[in-house]
Amino acid sequence: MTIHQPIEVAVIGGGCASIAAAFELSRPEHRGAYHVTVYQVGWRLGGKGASGRGLADRIEEHGLHIWMGFYENAFELLRECYADLKRDPRTSRFADWRDAFTPAPMVGVMEQNATGAWSPWQAIFPPAQGQPGDPLERGNPFSVTAYMMRMATMIRITLGSIQLRKPDRPAAAGGAYTGGAAETGGESRPLDRSRLGTAGAPPSGATDQLAAAIARLIKYGVLATIAALAEAAAMLELAVRAVPLYPASLVLGLIEALAAGVRRQIEPLIAGDDELRRLWEIIDVNLAVMTGIVRFGLATDPRGFDAIDDYELRDWLRLNGASDRALDSALIRGIYDLAFAYEDGDVTRPCQAAGLAIRGSLRMFFTYRGAFFWRMQAAMGDVVFAPFYEVLKRRGVTFKFFHRLENLRLADSAALAPGERPYVAALEFDVQANLKDGAEYDPLVDVRGLPCWPSRPDFSQLAGGAAMAREGRDFESHWDRRKAVTRTLRVGRDFDVVVLGVGLGAIPHVCRELIDRDDRWRDLVRHVKTVATQAFQIWLAEDMAALGWGGAQTCLSGFVHPFDTWADMRHLIPEESWPRRPRAIAYFCSALPDAEGPAPGSADADYPVRRRAAVRDSAIRFLDRDIGQLWPRAIRPGGGFRWDLLVDPQASARATGAARAASPTAGAARFATQFWSANVNPSDRYVQSRPGSTRFRISPLDNTYDNLTVAGDWTACGLNVGCVEAAIISGRLAAHAISSRPALSDIIGYDHP
Repeated sequence: MTIHQPIEVAVIGGGCASIAAAFELSRPEHRGAYHVTVYQVGWRLGGKGASGRGLADRIEEHGLHIWMGFYENAFELLRECYADLKRDPRTSRFADWRDAFTPAPMVGVMEQNATGAWSPWQAIFPPAQGQPGDPLERGNPFSVTAYMMRMATMIRITLGSIQLRKPDRPAAAGGAYTGGAAETGGESRPLDRSRLGTAGAPPSGATDQLAAAIARLIKYGVLATIAALAEAAAMLELAVRAVPLYPASLVLGLIEALAAGVRRQIEPLIAGDDELRRLWEIIDVNLAVMTGIVRFGLATDPRGFDAIDDYELRDWLRLNGASDRALDSALIRGIYDLAFAYEDGDVTRPCQAAGLAIRGSLRMFFTYRGAFFWRMQAAMGDVVFAPFYEVLKRRGVTFKFFHRLENLRLADSAALAPGERPYVAALEFDVQANLKDGAEYDPLVDVRGLPCWPSRPDFSQLAGGAAMAREGRDFESHWDRRKAVTRTLRVGRDFDVVVLGVGLGAIPHVCRELIDRDDRWRDLVRHVKTVATQAFQIWLAEDMAALGWGGAQTCLSGFVHPFDTWADMRHLIPEESWPRRPRAIAYFCSALPDAEGPAPGSADADYPVRRRAAVRDSAIRFLDRDIGQLWPRAIRPGGGFRWDLLVDPQASARATGAARAASPTAGAARFATQFWSANVNPSDRYVQSRPGSTRFRISPLDNTYDNLTVAGDWTACGLNVGCVEAAIISGRLAAHAISSRPALSDIIGYDHP
C-alpha cells in the first residue's frame, strides 16, 4: 500500500483570511491531504481583529469590531466552527454562535446644522428573512439587476410614506403628468398595473403597455404630484424587473423624469423638516446610482461595478445627477468614515473608488439577513479567533507563535527549467522568543470558563521571559526587532505551498524579491494604499441616560473628527471582572492622519511611541471639546469633560466600601487608566480602495508562482474593501487555489471570473 505524505502548507499570519484558508484546508473531507502550519508574529491570532483581556479582564481591542448582516461567508464558517467546537451549553456561556452574536438593529449617523450643533440621525433596520450564513434559497441577490430591483422598491415605498406625510397640492398647470392615467388621443385611460405583474418578467403583452405608459410619462413632462411620483416609481420597479425587454434609453428616461419630479416636488418641502430631508437625500442618491447603472451599462458589463472604479464616488454620483445637498449629507459622510476613506488619513481629502463603495453599500443595505449589524457579546478574539484556534488545533493544525517573517525568498530564476514557473524557495523568520524546554506555546487564558487571548504574552512560558518582561518586549511592534534566533524554512523539506496572509503594509518589508522582480507586485504596493487608524475605549461610572444620551444602544458614524465613529458597548460590562462594575463602556475610532508622512524605517523605535502619544492627546481634546454633543451631562458646569467619570481598574480593585474608589490620578491624567491604540504597524494599517487602484490587486487565484497564493482583504476577491467578509472570501479563494475546494460557486457573492 502506498502511503502519501500530506502537502505541507505554510500559512503566514493569523488574521481572518489566513484562518479561513486554514479552516478550509483542514476540513475532514480532505482526509489529511494537507498539513497546515500557521506562523504568527507575537502571542495571539487576529490580525487587525486581535483583542486581549487586560486588568479586571477588560476587553481591549485594536478598534471597533462589529459584524454586518451581509457577512455570508464569515458567518457560514463561524457557524461551522461553533458546530465543530461542541461546547456544552450547561457550562459554556458561548456554546453556540447565537450566544456569541446578537442582533444590533439600531444604526445612525451624526448631522451638523448651520449653527454647528450635532444631532443623531438614527434608524432601526427591521429583521430580514433568514440568518447570515443560511443557504441562499433562490436567485442571486448580489447581481446589479437585483440591486436595481431593491432600489426601485425602496424608492416606491419611501415615496409612498412621503405622500402620507405630505398630502398632494393641486397639480401644476400645463399638461403635467399627474399619475394614475395616461393620455392617448384625447382619452384618459388608467394604467392597468394588475396586468404588469409583480415579480419576475411581466406577463405576455404587458411589456408593450408598460413601455407605452413610460413613453407617455416622459413625453408629457414633469411629474406634478407626489402621487404621480409614486406611480412612476411603481413603473420603474416593474421595468427594472425585466430590464432586458426595454431599451436602456426608455428606462433611463423614466429614471431621469422621476429624479426631476422628486427634486421639483419634494425639495421645496424639506426646509425645517429633517425627516423629509433625510428621505429626500436617500431617494436622490439612489436615483443617481440607478441612473449611472443604466448609463454605464453595468447590468450587462461582465465587470459589474468594477467598470466604474476609476471614478471617485462623489464625482460619479454628481455626474449622474446627485445633488450637492445629498453628496454632503451625513449618509455619504458615514460611507467614507466606515471605510477610513481619506487620503493619508486627512479628512479634508475624502477618496474612494465609486464601484467598490456602491457595491459595498448596496450589499450592506439590501442583502443583510437577520439584522443589519451583529454585535459580539465579548471581544472578537474571544468569540471568533479563540474558537477557530481550538477547532484548528483539534484538526491537527500546527501553530508557531513568535515567528516574524523577514523574507520570502524566490528560487533563482537562472536555475529554473524551461517552462518552469517561479516558486518560493525559502521562508526566513526571526524567532522572537524560544519556548522553555522546547514546549508548545499555550496562548489562551480562562475568563470564568471562556478561553480568551490575554493583552500580554505569558512570559513565564518563554525562555528568559522574566528579563523580556522587564525590558518591555513588544512582540507585535514592527519597530521592536529583537529576536532569539533566525530560522529558515526550505521548500520540499519544511513546506510545499505558501499562503501569504500578512497585511498589505507588510508586503514591502517581507516580499522584497517579489517586488524587485515582478511589475505587478511593484504596482500593487505603489497603487493600493493603506491608512493608519486610531481608537480608544473608556469605562464610565454613570450610565448613558445619566450622561444625557437619550437614545438606545447604538453605533454612530459621521461625527466630528478626530473620532468620527462611536459605539455604545454597555453589553460588555457583565463579561468583564470588575470588583465594582462601570455603568457604561464606549468605543471610538477613526482614521489616523499620517502627520509625519509614511512610517519611518525600523530603526526609529520612538515612532510608535510618538503616534500613541498623539492618539492620547487627541482623545483628551476630543472628550474635553466635543463629547458634550453626544453626552451633555458628561461636561462640567464650567466646561470640559468630567474626568472623574473614568473608572480606574486598579482603583476599582482596591475598593472595599460602597463609595467609588478614588483614583491616584486626577483630571485629564486619569485618561491614562483607559485604553487606546495607534494602529501604525505596517500589517495593522487599513487597506483603502482609491479610484483606479482595483486593477492592481492580485487575486488568490493567480498562479504566476507555482507554490504561492495570497490571502487578505487587500487581494482581488470580488469585494475589494477592508472588512471581515472580504478577508474570509479571500481566504476561501486561497484554499481553492491549492485544493480546488471550496468550489467557486460555493463562495457566496463571489462573481468574478
